[in-house]
Amino acid sequence: MTTRYEIVQEDLLSSQYTWLITGVAGFIGSNLLERLLILNQKVIGLDNFDTGFQHNIDQAIEDASSETATSIEEIKKNFNFIHGDIRLLKDCHKACKNVHFVLHQAALGSVPRSIEDPINTNKANIDGFLNMLVASSEAKVKRFVYAASSSTYGDHKELPKVEEVIGNPLSPYAVTKLVNELYAGVFFKAYGLSSIGLRYFNIFGKRQDPNGAYAAVIPKWLNEIFNEKEITINGDGTTSRDFCHISNAVQMNIIAATSTDQLSENQIYNTALNENTSLNELYRLIEDKINKRKKLSTKVFPKYQPFRDGDVLHSQADISKAKTLLGFAPSHNINQGLDEYIDWFLTI
Repeated sequence: MTTRYEIVQEDLLSSQYTWLITGVAGFIGSNLLERLLILNQKVIGLDNFDTGFQHNIDQAIEDASSETATSIEEIKKNFNFIHGDIRLLKDCHKACKNVHFVLHQAALGSVPRSIEDPINTNKANIDGFLNMLVASSEAKVKRFVYAASSSTYGDHKELPKVEEVIGNPLSPYAVTKLVNELYAGVFFKAYGLSSIGLRYFNIFGKRQDPNGAYAAVIPKWLNEIFNEKEITINGDGTTSRDFCHISNAVQMNIIAATSTDQLSENQIYNTALNENTSLNELYRLIEDKINKRKKLSTKVFPKYQPFRDGDVLHSQADISKAKTLLGFAPSHNINQGLDEYIDWFLTI
């Protein structure tokens, strides 16, 4: 059966639009760039390189060239990069000019970072978000799709998480992401800006940085286990997450931006799999998959340490709303996603 995503991709190949990706040099942003270039779309990228990297952009262009058997020079003709900052309204106005769809990924991520530095987290995630809403509204973009977060569920304990029921935020980061949703709703009512928020649940995949103090768990552990270094688990390892491969997040952004069903707009959607994997299970999965590709000389045993402030114990998403209103059809479960990610990791 043909999925809505497949239909949308076919349509885009014959209809060229202009897309703005904020945070284009980041992990998710660069994967969106790659897919849109493959679909022969025009893309404007905005980034200040606070957390993104030029090599992510370069690799996205190279991968799009390889996928389409098109020269890098030809691919680059559809891409315009702006070195700018969402905290500066003038940069947002410049980036939004003549844009059809905005995919707003730029933010300062990480719960621990926000606890250590709430002021800069607020500046990027709230001030920057508001600037992008203003610029997008004034540019009359067709749709503003933004990266929301599962952290918004806060201390709400019931599983799976349903979009309409949230708890109290547990970190400054979670507060900023909740405020984003509130602002987006107000901008629809006050200015008619059509938006869709995607609550990401532990997205992972190629180009995700395994280094740094705030590295996500999968790339960090993959790098450590591959190099036979000790890994650290916060808590007793029973903490669980709904790990979602980047391909599913890319799909959600594109089908959300292009949806013509009025019932689907001005909504929040979980971006996940409705699967539940504990950190202990994740460790065993990664170790087993690496061992099948590169026999490890020593077994890496995890080190357990106290639970981190601001984290939730369990996270799992109900994705029925995304399936019903957007036609979301996840292409990768955690096993498929890890296989693809590890195979890519071994090539770099």
